[in-house]
Amino acid sequence: MSNRLMKGIIDMHVHSNPDLRIRAYDDFELMEAGIRVGARAIVIKTHQGTTMDRAYLCNRHNEIVHGGTNDFTMIGSITLNRVVGGINPKAVETALKLGAKVVWLPTQSAENHMRKMGQDTAQCVKITENGKVVPELNDVFKLVRDFNAVLGTGHVSPKEAIIVSEAARNAGVKNLVLTHPEWWIVGMSLEEQLRLVKDYDVILERCYAQNMGGGKYKSNLEDNINVIKEVGYRNVMVSTDGGQVENPHWELALEEYVVSLLNGGIPEDQVYYMTHTVQRNLLGMDGEV
Repeated sequence: MSNRLMKGIIDMHVHSNPDLRIRAYDDFELMEAGIRVGARAIVIKTHQGTTMDRAYLCNRHNEIVHGGTNDFTMIGSITLNRVVGGINPKAVETALKLGAKVVWLPTQSAENHMRKMGQDTAQCVKITENGKVVPELNDVFKLVRDFNAVLGTGHVSPKEAIIVSEAARNAGVKNLVLTHPEWWIVGMSLEEQLRLVKDYDVILERCYAQNMGGGKYKSNLEDNINVIKEVGYRNVMVSTDGGQVENPHWELALEEYVVSLLNGGIPEDQVYYMTHTVQRNLLGMDGEV
């Protein structure tokens, strides 16, 4: 595989320790893996709230230990589950002021997620009511817009994703990512993905594998290739959603993903765009990496 495709690569969805679920790497181990492969950045995600403080410590550690010998950056985020008060504009504002670049709508607290998992939806974080987004979400959209951050749709349903996409675009949100639409919890059909790309110019985040329950994972690699050929590479972002002990370590999963795209007939320049350029554009990281 061309070294050019790992050099400067950016993954906007990786889980690491500390976490309620044991992950393969802790933050520093993930940082070192990123440095080893020449990655430009990783966005760390947790279902338990925020990671921008953890990202700061990784970057400070990198500076102290490696002394500016690499250009790797760890990037933080906030996920609007019940643990941060759900759709909580103050929490979002604080996270963005402290350096978070990605705001995810509810994941494990999403009504769609809880229903699919057979949980009590009375405990969910609602994002829509009567076909419209809840009022607090409009305040979140404004913050995402003003900080030029990225909005990820989390584990919401296809119907909710359509409502959110329209409202977010109307509010001026520039960077809109549909979080792993292929995962059965989200359960978005190809037709729905095509519609969201056509109507709202969303970025489809297509991940390495999906959790099928019971510690079992299903590869998405073949399906990802088919979607890229249908949708077009400019609206697809390669992410691993990595960090699980059941899957290969982050850098191995990412390399396998990239190789699968090349072997599946996706041209190298298009793979580069989906692993470097689209992420730089979303995160505001200008210039070649």
